[in-house]
Amino acid sequence: MTVDTHALLARYPLLHDLIALRETQWFNPASTTLHQALPWVGLTRRDVDEASARLQRFAPWIAQAFPETAESGGIIESELVAIPAMQRALDAAAGRPLPGTLWLKKDSHLPVSGSIKARGGVYEVLAHAEALATGAGLLTPDADYRQLDSDAFRAFFGQYSIAVGSTGNLGLSIGLISARLGFNVTVHMSADARAWKKARLRASGVRVVEYAEDYSVAVEQGRREAQQDPRCFFIDDENSRTLFVGYAVAGERLKAQFATQRIPVDADHPLFVYLPCGVGGGPGGVAFGLKLAFGDHVHCLFAEPTHSPCMLLGVHTGLHDGISVQEIGIDNQTLADGLAVGRASGFVGRAMERLIDGYYTVDDAHLLALLRQLHQQEGIALEPSALAGMPGPQRVSGDTGYAARFSPEQWQNATHLVWATGGGMVPPEEMAHYLGVA
Repeated sequence: MTVDTHALLARYPLLHDLIALRETQWFNPASTTLHQALPWVGLTRRDVDEASARLQRFAPWIAQAFPETAESGGIIESELVAIPAMQRALDAAAGRPLPGTLWLKKDSHLPVSGSIKARGGVYEVLAHAEALATGAGLLTPDADYRQLDSDAFRAFFGQYSIAVGSTGNLGLSIGLISARLGFNVTVHMSADARAWKKARLRASGVRVVEYAEDYSVAVEQGRREAQQDPRCFFIDDENSRTLFVGYAVAGERLKAQFATQRIPVDADHPLFVYLPCGVGGGPGGVAFGLKLAFGDHVHCLFAEPTHSPCMLLGVHTGLHDGISVQEIGIDNQTLADGLAVGRASGFVGRAMERLIDGYYTVDDAHLLALLRQLHQQEGIALEPSALAGMPGPQRVSGDTGYAARFSPEQWQNATHLVWATGGGMVPPEEMAHYLGVA
C-alpha cells in the first residue's frame, strides 16, 4: 500500500504536529462504553478468567524456578505506590495543582524480567508449554506443576523451539522463562535493543539474532525463520491474543490492590491510567483487563515517543497497521527503546479503539528529565520508556475539551495511575548514564 501523505495531511491536520515531532495529544471521539465495545474486542471475561486460572496452576513451579517469587507464592505481581513528592514536583512544573492523587504501578520491577512483559510474555510461554505437555499425556490440569522443574520435562521441552522478535523487554521475558523450562529459544532483536538485554539473554543460554533494522524487520525475519521448523512456536507480539489475555489479568490484580489501599473507583471517583505504548499488545491487554475490572469508571490513555507514534497514527487515520511512521517521514529513532515501533498492531488498534480515551506523545528529552526527577523525588529508577505515562495526568486534566467530560468534583476525587513498564533490571552503570551521573 502506498500512502498519499499530502492527502492524509489535508484530511488529518494533527499529522503536521506528529511529523514536526511536537508533543501532542488526541482524544478519541469514538470511545464508548464497555458493553458497546466488547463485540469489537473478540475476547471476553471468560478468556481472562482462564488465563488467571492457568497462572495459578503454574504458580508452584514459578515459585520454585524463580525464588524471587516465592514470597508471593509464584504470582508475578508488582507494587502499587503513591508518589506524592513527584506529584508536587509535577504541579510546580505545570504551575497548577493536579486535581486528584498520583500513583505508580511498578511493573518496572516485576520479577523474572523486570518489565510489564513478565505478564504477557511469560504467560504465552506457559500456555504453550502446558498445551505441549498435556497433549503428550505428561500433565493434567490438577497435577502439581512443580514436576515441570525436572530433567525429564526439560528434556521433553528441549525437543521444541520458541522464537520471538523484540525491541528488548518482550524478548527478555520470553527468553528467560523459555530457557528455564528447557526450550530452545531464539530472540530476534531490533537495532535499538539495549546491549545489556542481549547479554543477559545469552548468559541464560538464549540464541540472540541481531538486526541493523527496526522492530518490524526483526519480527518478520523471526517469523520467517520459525516457519522453516514445524517444532518452532513463534510468539507474535503484533497479533497474539494469548499475550493479550496474559496482560489483561492485571486488571483483577489491580482491583484487589485498590481494595487493600481503600481507593474507590466509581462514577464519583474516576480512575485515569496512563500506559506507555509500543506495538500495543501490553497496554492494550492491560487496558482491556482494567475495563473488565472497573467498567466505564476507568479511562485509559496511551503514551508514545514523538519519534514513534505508531498507535496514535494508526488509530487517528483509521489505517491501523496499514501505515507506519516512516511513511510520513518520522524516523522511529528514540531513547525509549521499548517503544521504538514504527507500525502498530492492527489487532490491538482495531480491538481497543473504542475503549481508549486518548493518545499523546512525549519527547525523548522530556522522558529523560522525568526519569531523573522521579529518581530525585521518590528514589525510584526506571528506564526511559517507562516514563511515558508520567506527563499524562497534567496533559489530560489540562486539556479543556477533555476536562469538560468530567465535573470539577470528579477531577478532585480522581486517581491517576502511571503504569511504569520497565527498568527494574537495568544494570547500575546503564542507570547511572540515564541519571547523568556516569
